[in-house]
Amino acid sequence: MRLFLILLGAVVLAFVATPLLIVVPMSFSTAVSLEFPPPGWWTGYYTAYFSDTRWTRPTLNSLGIAAAVAVLTVVLVTPAAFALVRHRFAGKSLVNLLLMLPLAVPHIVMAIGYYAFLADMRLLQTFPGIILAHTALSVPMAFLVLSANLKGFDRSLERAAMSLGASPAATFRHVTLPVLWPGFAAAALFAFVQSFDETVVALFISGRDTETLPRRMFDSIRTTADPVIAVVSTLLFLAVAALVILPVLWRALARRRSEARP
Repeated sequence: MRLFLILLGAVVLAFVATPLLIVVPMSFSTAVSLEFPPPGWWTGYYTAYFSDTRWTRPTLNSLGIAAAVAVLTVVLVTPAAFALVRHRFAGKSLVNLLLMLPLAVPHIVMAIGYYAFLADMRLLQTFPGIILAHTALSVPMAFLVLSANLKGFDRSLERAAMSLGASPAATFRHVTLPVLWPGFAAAALFAFVQSFDETVVALFISGRDTETLPRRMFDSIRTTADPVIAVVSTLLFLAVAALVILPVLWRALARRRSEARP
């Protein structure tokens, strides 16, 4: 059984890692299109990515939109999570269902609805329109993460603070937030990734000046198969790897420092 699990893990790892073994070499290729194995090696497409506004502008757009979505999602989800976790009221199940609805509805259906709604609101192909649409898509995951953290929170800490004269706002700021900040950070991270990676809705509601990076990649691979796509994919992989590895290294370094103290 143990051997089977090891083999299964190896197969899954190979399935995940194989695309990287293809994409990363293609980012250093001299081919004029996506080609594997590369006929030659150079870093010209990295220079092309960082110097071409057709790529840098969508990248900055996606980063700005995703950051705004992360903040707005946490602001909206926080009171909803507190209300649904800590209180009972009529229609609670319906509200919970509505919050989870974007997970069940296909994005193409959501995109058509957003297109019609934002067009009536004159927000089509604008940054506020994209932020609102991406926020609606990010709410379910952020809500689940924050709700799970709230359910494990010891409310006696809040009661103790209030019994000592702290106001609800002060209790939240000095007691609840410091304890639950990993949950808030995780919710914001999920919202950021959801927005940064979203393609279908962006194809419907973004425009030339509000083009996102996933839309730019989709248009590029559909028309020219530009090898810069491999560069973008490699850089995104490195960013994700850094986000995963750096906290582990930081904790290991902090542990070694604490053990080295007399």
